[in-house]
Amino acid sequence: MITFDLVLVILVVIFILISLYKELFGPALTFLIGIVVLGIFGVLTPREIISGFANEQVMVIIMLLLVSDIIRHTAIADMLFSKAFYGVRSYKRFLGRMMILVAGFSAFLNNTPLVAVMLPYVNNWSEKYKVPASKLLMPLSFAAILGGCATLIGTSTNLIVNGLVVDQDILPGLEPLNIFDFVWVGVPMIVIGILFIYFFSNKLLPDKNARVEDIPEYQRTYMVESLVNKHSDLIGKTVEQSGLRNLNGLFLVEIRRQKKVMFVVLNNLIIEEGDLLVFAGDKAPIADLLDENSGLTIPSVGMLQRKKHTEVVEAVVSHNSKFIGKPLKEIFFRRRYDAAVISIHRNGERITGRLRDVELRAGDVLLLYAGTEFRERIRMTQDFYLLSKIRQFDKVETYKLVILLGGLLLAIFLSSIKVISLFMGLIILLLVSFILKLTNPKDLSRSIDYNLGLIIVMSLALGIAMIKSGTAPMLANLLITLFTPMGKYGILFGIFLITSVLGAYITGKAAVAIIFPIAVSMSISLGLDPKPFILTVAYAAAANFITPIGYQTNLMIYGPGGYSFRDFFKLGFPLTVIYMFVTIFVLGLIYF
Repeated sequence: MITFDLVLVILVVIFILISLYKELFGPALTFLIGIVVLGIFGVLTPREIISGFANEQVMVIIMLLLVSDIIRHTAIADMLFSKAFYGVRSYKRFLGRMMILVAGFSAFLNNTPLVAVMLPYVNNWSEKYKVPASKLLMPLSFAAILGGCATLIGTSTNLIVNGLVVDQDILPGLEPLNIFDFVWVGVPMIVIGILFIYFFSNKLLPDKNARVEDIPEYQRTYMVESLVNKHSDLIGKTVEQSGLRNLNGLFLVEIRRQKKVMFVVLNNLIIEEGDLLVFAGDKAPIADLLDENSGLTIPSVGMLQRKKHTEVVEAVVSHNSKFIGKPLKEIFFRRRYDAAVISIHRNGERITGRLRDVELRAGDVLLLYAGTEFRERIRMTQDFYLLSKIRQFDKVETYKLVILLGGLLLAIFLSSIKVISLFMGLIILLLVSFILKLTNPKDLSRSIDYNLGLIIVMSLALGIAMIKSGTAPMLANLLITLFTPMGKYGILFGIFLITSVLGAYITGKAAVAIIFPIAVSMSISLGLDPKPFILTVAYAAAANFITPIGYQTNLMIYGPGGYSFRDFFKLGFPLTVIYMFVTIFVLGLIYF
């Protein structure tokens, strides 16, 4: 029977689909407008609209993002990836190792911050070894998606599905999904997906280097001195073997050995302890030289590098600075400002000689390595002004990192064996991070993705409206009519196909909100176990490879990789087809 509520819900769903595809209002506002309309006309009560705020899974999603953010800011990911890719020079070796690591981590960490951490590594490696970034960035995103689909907590889409399972009223007593319900399809697809990308991505992906305008780091060229320390892995290697000829966006200009200066650096020159290497390059790769694993030391930094919190910043010398005309050695910069001058940029002019002997001029841009007291000490000065922060270094005691990562794994394990809920485990972990001063409440509140929370809550409300109005059962009957002749496997195929298309061209979250109640209604109508239907929705929505707009990690690498929609389709479509057949085969084998 056609009712006003049913027609209104269908119109709202159509509006949400069009708005998300055309990007008329943005996802959060789009869902909010749709739900408000349903509330005005009485399809949803105020209690039903806000019921999602009391949903445990919504808070689990937010807390997982917060924990991931804490891990990212402790720089533990930086340390792990630096060690993991050390010495890797071939494209295939880097590609395989990258995908395995990213897929493994993304099964237990939110894949968006993980890709954010990996993106500069991949770009830098591609620059250094002359491999087009387009050959690596899409596999990076796809590997994160494959890993995220393997567990309940690997992607927010799976958690949203579980939230819908907990909140649904169609089938009372339906058990929530377990953390490892997803492994039966997810783990085989990690293996199959990585193998497919490993063997076919080079042929299917374009040869495009990352566009400079999409990675806004190339602005000023600096000259920087770095010393080969006694523990460096570079000692005994030739310039060519060490990769110093074109190191991560830096150009080796000269080598100073005792009193000898070599302006023409030969590839077969052997690096010795104490060599002073002079590089020319941009601010971001220069900051990478400060990494403890680089094997190089910047002499001007000295003891500052031992501080727990440091940062690399740019500052410009003002026209009324009292330091104009004075060499750096007479300014006592480190003692005065808790910062060391790493390099000076002077409007494209090459600055020669020792850095400490350079006399400052108005307009000089200083690259500084700054300690904890730097910002307080410069607050009242007018001698120079800050331009930007390039990179931050936070040294965290090893035992704190062990507690943080071990606590996360313990919370996941205890929730999987039902000793404690994941919600309570994450709350305890966040409290421990406060006690250990790994973060503070002010920083944590800024890390909350309020838009994501609103989208999830409104999605839950939309699901309620589709059930109450009869929209979900009606669409379920339509799908049953279309796919029933194909049998139970055909119905799973239909659910996967529709969800995947919606997820690819709108968002996975919107697809879940729309298709979930339909899938559950279909299982009830056919008298079948709803679990394979629910899992099919989750896999189809999360395994989003066909377009750049369907998933956030695809959007992150879309511009820097110089990709087109067609590029995603060429690699993503066959991968999606493989995922669909594996999903239907495995779920059918387990549940039918």
